[in-house]
Amino acid sequence: MANRRALQTTLVHSDYQAPEGFGALPQAIHHASTVLFDNVAAMRARNWHDKSGYTYGLHGTPTTFTLEARLAEIEDGRHCVLAPSGLAAIALVNFAFLKTGDDVLLPDNVYSPSRELANWLQQDFGIIARYYDPMIGGDIAALMQDNTRLIWVEAPGSVSMEVPDLPAICAAAHAKGALVALDNTWSAGLALKAFELGIDIVMQALTKYQSGGSDVLMGAVITRDQALNAKLDAAHMRLGFGVGADDAYLVLRSLPTMKVRFDAHDAAARKVAAWLKTRPEVAAVLHPAFEDCPGHANWQRDFTGAAGLFSMVFDAKYSEAQTDRFVDALELFKIGFSWGGVHSLAVPYRMHGMRRNWPYAGQLVRLNIGLEAVDDLIADLARALEAL
Repeated sequence: MANRRALQTTLVHSDYQAPEGFGALPQAIHHASTVLFDNVAAMRARNWHDKSGYTYGLHGTPTTFTLEARLAEIEDGRHCVLAPSGLAAIALVNFAFLKTGDDVLLPDNVYSPSRELANWLQQDFGIIARYYDPMIGGDIAALMQDNTRLIWVEAPGSVSMEVPDLPAICAAAHAKGALVALDNTWSAGLALKAFELGIDIVMQALTKYQSGGSDVLMGAVITRDQALNAKLDAAHMRLGFGVGADDAYLVLRSLPTMKVRFDAHDAAARKVAAWLKTRPEVAAVLHPAFEDCPGHANWQRDFTGAAGLFSMVFDAKYSEAQTDRFVDALELFKIGFSWGGVHSLAVPYRMHGMRRNWPYAGQLVRLNIGLEAVDDLIADLARALEAL
């Protein structure tokens, strides 16, 4: 048939079909914007809502469907939708469940871009955004109003590292008809089973441990409830959030090693944190696995492990210029946002501009402990402390 066509047409339309029966361990990468149907009846009968078939690349291919299913399994959820970044996943939740006049509560230690998003919703969309002490627990009931629809929680806060009382917050929220959405990025769904604690919606930045390579931007929203998932699906379609098959494949390729990597990050971070606690330059080490970290009892009750991310607070006698010099002096620790990759990172934060009632006078530096040898990381930190 190809011989009866012009060469240009043959370049576009091929009669060749690869033989069936090929099997390999990696997930196949299915690229598609256009999805083909056998006939018009099949096109009209196909429904993207239940993911029983394929309609358009935006709504998924076998590659993205597989990633969604795997992520839902890890979280013990039933439904998952992908987003182009962690922040996009947060936006998806907000737009799915909030409308003008609704009230949303966010922890005062919330991820800074999430705060910016909430402030935008308040300024331009008429959604009321209020902030609460992350350690408020069940007392959050006193802050709730008749129009409170959604409560965000982070466990722990991604900079200040407090671990909230998730079951208490969920119980208070559900008693007044509000949903609870958790940013579960820190535990990667491995060290915290959120749905068992009462969480309704789990959001994760797959950019972190699921990717593991510091080379992918992606987010996910996971639920157990079909009605909640239907609202997320509708918002996902209306916002036009698509994820490329190549990026989905990179995350799929990394999932089998995620638990091994997470445990290695955890073990290394605890060793580095314990060493930092012995240093006179350091006033506090904010690591949920340590007893003096706010919310440690909640972490001990609800978590089975810890991530490679924690913060250190310097003695108040050291100025910002001095702690900046410490960060600049590091060699193995690179300066950069995000975490969960194999490289160690260090970022200084100005906490008094980020967190109300911040109890520490000294400068804070957040560390991501990568997969380098722990002794080398400690030696790097020791050298940099001399630069103070």
